[in-house]
Amino acid sequence: MSADVQFASLPENAVAHKLPTGSKLAAAALRFGSLLAFAAILVVFALTAPYFLTVGNIGNVLGQSAISGVLAIGLTIVLIAGGSNVVTGGIDLSLAANMGLSAAVYATLVQLGFGDGAAIAGALVTGLAIGAVNALAIVFAGIVPLLATLAVMNVVAGLELVLTQNTVLPASTDLLTVLSSSDAFGIPVLAYVLIGFTIIVAAVVQFTPLGLRLYAVGEFPEAARAAGLPLRRLTAGAFVASGLCGGIAGILSVAYLSGSTTGSGEMLLPVVVTALLGSVFSRRLVPTIGGTLVSTLFVGFLINGFQLLNLPSTLVSGVQGLLILIVVSATTLLRQREI
Repeated sequence: MSADVQFASLPENAVAHKLPTGSKLAAAALRFGSLLAFAAILVVFALTAPYFLTVGNIGNVLGQSAISGVLAIGLTIVLIAGGSNVVTGGIDLSLAANMGLSAAVYATLVQLGFGDGAAIAGALVTGLAIGAVNALAIVFAGIVPLLATLAVMNVVAGLELVLTQNTVLPASTDLLTVLSSSDAFGIPVLAYVLIGFTIIVAAVVQFTPLGLRLYAVGEFPEAARAAGLPLRRLTAGAFVASGLCGGIAGILSVAYLSGSTTGSGEMLLPVVVTALLGSVFSRRLVPTIGGTLVSTLFVGFLINGFQLLNLPSTLVSGVQGLLILIVVSATTLLRQREI
């Protein structure tokens, strides 16, 4: 029997088959509780924040969420392949810095007179290179992912400062103009990019043998090894794919901000929140691309509501940190009950 057949039902049932009845009920409560919390937040902001549920504001949230959403999808791929333990398994702390350097490369090439094609290639190659460095450090050098990606994050952030001299690099091209525009209904093009990108990645991760193998490697590494799956190659591929997402987000960032700007590291917390929270929006409390999209919208509407109510940004960061604590604690407790 092939490895793909052995793990045929893994994405949907990986957690369900392992949890006892009590834990299944707790998992269902966590998932539906998250959906109810999302709905409650929408209702509260709709009643208290001006223009919250207007078409223009919803489109604005989708557009603003495109960058963090693409990064969170990259992190979700790593979470799927690396497993639930964010220290020894799935984590990529370099994503935000990756985006910043990729954006700087794109803007620099534009300023040097290169066209969109060369600038896009430069940004994507930058993202892929950062992902490859992560893969080499983790898979081949054996460094713990948390430490490896943290080190790469600092190196990449330093390279961005060297390239930009800690200044804004404006950029304007035909492609950037299109990406930064809106349709007749006021919906930003970036919103459509986020939805289209999510559909493509979800189709690959959730419905192909490659995605099936990633789930197998992350959830059941010993069984996957026994089935003959190339664990090291799949894990490395996940980090390279994450790096590519960083490069794509860099291009979107240049379009959204009309250039490369400093402070990309501030994106890290929202991205980690979004990726980890995505698990509780999935059917079986496992990372999924669809769950990450819902989580992206949840975080996007939360931040937008705070902005409309003129609440301090420090409160937003506090809420995001609290969400990480709740999600990690809840999922850890559920997995402990498996033993």
